[in-house]
Amino acid sequence: MKILIIYSTTDGHTKKIAETMGAYAIGQLNLDVVQVIDIKEAGKVKISDYTHVVIGASIRYGKFNKLVYDFIDVNSDFLNEVKSAFFSVNLTARKFDKNTPETNVYTKKFLNQISWRPSLIKVFAGALLYPRYGLFDKFMIKLIMKITKGETDTTKEIDYTDWKSVDEFIKKISSL
Repeated sequence: MKILIIYSTTDGHTKKIAETMGAYAIGQLNLDVVQVIDIKEAGKVKISDYTHVVIGASIRYGKFNKLVYDFIDVNSDFLNEVKSAFFSVNLTARKFDKNTPETNVYTKKFLNQISWRPSLIKVFAGALLYPRYGLFDKFMIKLIMKITKGETDTTKEIDYTDWKSVDEFIKKISSL
């Protein structure tokens, strides 16, 4: 089994989730071949060398990175043939009623816009990293959080990710 985990990240949290999956697959599942790469580098990898492909992407201001759409457009035939999975990472998923593919508006919209049909889909709550944001992002994210009744203290960093479910997700992927 060869697993390729491709991620698109804005502030590094989706990368952290992807790397955690990769480490778990090697350390706990004893898989020999697991590669974790940034979507910006995905063109340098021959994805047909892998038996399983996982794509993870973060949301910023309601959108996934255009590179995610481009990669899927180019590779959708292969992705639909191979065992594949998708995970999205967003702060909306911190709410219990917004953390599944069926209830997360961003993930639902994304899946309706692409031709790829992943075998497995998961939504993870992301991290709120106020001190790391630039002035504009800090202001906008604070405004969004205020509207959605979230944390507005800009000195805080809060990780909303359920790390146990990250481990469970990669376990499910390896058993596809």
